[in-house]
Amino acid sequence: MANSPFAADDADDETDAANLRVVIGEDPPDRLDKALARQVPEDAALSRSRLMKMIADGDVTLEGVAVTNPKARVAEGQEYLLRLAPAVDIDAQPEDIPLTVVWEDADLIVVDKPVGMVVHPAPGSYTGTLVNALLHHCGDTLSGVGGAKRPGIVHRIDKDTSGLLVVAKTDRAHHGLAAQFEAHSVTRHYIALVHGAPNAADPRLRGIRGVSFEPGGIVCIATNLARHKTDRQRQAVLFDSGRHAVTRVRVLESYGTPPVAALVECWLETGRTHQIRVHMSHAGHALLGDQTYGGRRKVAPKAVGEAVAQAANDFPRQALHAASLGFVHPVSGEELLFTSPLPADMAALTAALRGV
Repeated sequence: MANSPFAADDADDETDAANLRVVIGEDPPDRLDKALARQVPEDAALSRSRLMKMIADGDVTLEGVAVTNPKARVAEGQEYLLRLAPAVDIDAQPEDIPLTVVWEDADLIVVDKPVGMVVHPAPGSYTGTLVNALLHHCGDTLSGVGGAKRPGIVHRIDKDTSGLLVVAKTDRAHHGLAAQFEAHSVTRHYIALVHGAPNAADPRLRGIRGVSFEPGGIVCIATNLARHKTDRQRQAVLFDSGRHAVTRVRVLESYGTPPVAALVECWLETGRTHQIRVHMSHAGHALLGDQTYGGRRKVAPKAVGEAVAQAANDFPRQALHAASLGFVHPVSGEELLFTSPLPADMAALTAALRGV
């Protein structure tokens, strides 16, 4: 390993964490995160977003000094030490949980996740997760890149969001899918029910920072997102820091005159935590049922009638569904596109609103 730009050193404390030594090659990119992303070998499974977090957390050092600026200049021959926290072994067990499998081959599986299912085990949700179900369904064929906590998991959707997810069954597929997500080349379209209806003619909407309009009635929301300063369970819109996020929105149907709610299609250029929920709230069109970002906004009974208003206001989750997922098969090269119909609860609410 002496001549390799990538080497593993023994841990220097009791954590079992590994130190990865990365030597910057010739003609490096102009910033640290890009240089490390290029230099780290594929089998390390370190995406650029993961590297940026490591940098921010002080886990990247140069000559013993932490480098916390992802834009720091680099030079050929510099040797950085990356400290990786050990995988958390939660001993996830296979559980015989029904799965709706949309596609499966030797390399990957696409599932339609139901409402209420957590994707991978975490404090408070060690059982009943998608990972538990996959371990039963797939046996030991899931990719090990995600570690014991989330084998095969390439991306995720919230517990109370329904819809399509792709999971890797081989490390090769995992790396190939992760690269597509990193490059924002994966097609992800969501269907949501929101308060009001985004309209380019609305002067209020035109005055919101980060909101712009594109041909075809498309609303583009571009901001940065980061954890809320006081509530670590939420994300917040920022403009001078955080991670870039872009959501596009198109109204499919609107309900009431003036509209009290709308069925919208949202598609992601980036994929940040709670992105659609935060962006729609920022635009003044929070999702129905979203207790975290919807505030106290309610559908008025006088606008739609008591029964419909109650159905909308009592909707028990954010009305969001991952309706389509498209990507290039990481092994065969085939272009794949999958769709999922609205789940029963959203379909029922949509039907009620159509009667307004």
